[in-house]
Amino acid sequence: MSKRVLVTGAASGFGRGVALGLARKGHDVIAGCQIWPQVWELRQAAKAEDLSLRVIKLDVLNEIDRANALTLEIDILFNNAGIMESGPMVEIPMSVFRSVFETNVFAALELAQGFARKMVRRGSGRIVWTSSVAGLVKVPFDGAYAASKHAVEGICSAMHEELKPYGVEVVTVNPGAYRTGFNDTGMESMDQWWGHGERVVEHWPVHELDKQHDPAEMIEAIIGVIEAEHPPYRTVRPESAEAMVKREQDEVWKRGL
Repeated sequence: MSKRVLVTGAASGFGRGVALGLARKGHDVIAGCQIWPQVWELRQAAKAEDLSLRVIKLDVLNEIDRANALTLEIDILFNNAGIMESGPMVEIPMSVFRSVFETNVFAALELAQGFARKMVRRGSGRIVWTSSVAGLVKVPFDGAYAASKHAVEGICSAMHEELKPYGVEVVTVNPGAYRTGFNDTGMESMDQWWGHGERVVEHWPVHELDKQHDPAEMIEAIIGVIEAEHPPYRTVRPESAEAMVKREQDEVWKRGL
């Protein structure tokens, strides 16, 4: 059965792949992009494939864009827009740390709240959040992003239980390291401010992120979660990352100084 799905952060990465993939399968997809040039580019990409895909401007930090999005009637929200800012916790500027939470947590929650209210009133709906493996384990030098995804995990676990009695499903997808460019540029981001002050710890050891996976695997998994009649609460990919998460969470209980 065709579903109407709003995808945030659809200009690139998982959002783009899922929006186009769902459209290819005949779903009614609304793809939200942060800036107008991205809107135009994605429209052209859909047109080149003769796909029916509605592309809108949706900067999740923009009050007008959010209000416009919340006029839509949808079956599923894929709450995917996000940013990554790197840097050791003792050095990262608070303005940078706050910017990660503004996008990944607060703006995402405002959209989720708005659509959840509509879903509760009609007694059905699904909100799929892009969390991360980073929301389940420690990630040195990427603590701001990891903290935001730990917050997402807390929000989702609460919303899942709170909305279940009203017929509204809340689930997460947790990607590991995939070749979308998101991790590469995210880890580079600390260089924007690193040289602008005196540092007491070393810069993270720069190395090429050459062990990332094909994003097609994660895109397929997300589409499966969106289409499933009863999806699992958490979907971690790749499988090696799921095993690593379970191992590390077990080790935390035994961690000493």
